[in-house]
Amino acid sequence: MEELQTTHQFSLKELPSLIKETYTSWMADDPFRLSAIVAYYTVLALPALLVIIINVIGAIWGVEIVQGQVTDEISAALGKDAASAIENIISETQNSESNFLSTVIGIGTLLFGATGVFYQLKISLNEIWKIKTNPNAKIWKIVTDRALSFAFILVIGFLLLVSFIVTAAISALNSYIRDALPDVLLYIAYVLDFTLSVGIISVLFALMFKYLPDAKIKWRTVWIGAILTAILFVVGKLLLGIYFGQADPGSTYGAAGSIVLILLWVSYSSLILFFGAEFTYVYAKRYGKGIEPKTIGIITE
Repeated sequence: MEELQTTHQFSLKELPSLIKETYTSWMADDPFRLSAIVAYYTVLALPALLVIIINVIGAIWGVEIVQGQVTDEISAALGKDAASAIENIISETQNSESNFLSTVIGIGTLLFGATGVFYQLKISLNEIWKIKTNPNAKIWKIVTDRALSFAFILVIGFLLLVSFIVTAAISALNSYIRDALPDVLLYIAYVLDFTLSVGIISVLFALMFKYLPDAKIKWRTVWIGAILTAILFVVGKLLLGIYFGQADPGSTYGAAGSIVLILLWVSYSSLILFFGAEFTYVYAKRYGKGIEPKTIGIITE
């Protein structure tokens, strides 16, 4: 396969055409179908994901503190009712009494369910980046894909721990500024909080783009796509929080409202992620060497 050679450097005046091509390619890849698949698997895997993350971070930070922080984050994004429902799910999962065999089966089920989300993200990113996995790949690849997915759960746990520490530090700084300094400096603290949030989420997206798909891609392209995706994600998170708080779209569905909100939030977030992945793909084709498959895949146009 011939490598795609760089023809010219990126310039800001080309950004509109780059965004337009990204949008066209994004719509052609049917992102609503892909995001719906990820949302479905997320709902199934949510208890497992939260239990694993809470226990991993809780071993360092304290389980009750971490569970409270996670609940606060969910409440800010989805509302108090959804946060309460998820908190009940976590409590039921952690407090269940069972024998040794049931415990082993339960742990296996947790791991399989939790890794399913990232496995589906991997398949979706492969599709967006025009990479088709070798149909003759052996069972070992499936095992390694699941192991890689679990590694991403641990990465999320670590980044959440860093995020909690940073948030606590900024909250303390805000309290000091509020008491001792003019109000204008509060806005500086908010900008700092936004910047740090983008930075932490950029790291997660960069690792996902670099290692999750069956692709070889340059770090320079990865970071450009990851930072753009992170900015869109943080802005989208704020807007979704306002929308869910004002419109309360889950109220129409009664008892199922919390599940509907989770589906909507994950679906919208996945649309942003896939747009960022599409931007990365288009950027790599224009200004880099493209995105090449690993040895276990073939690329199709």
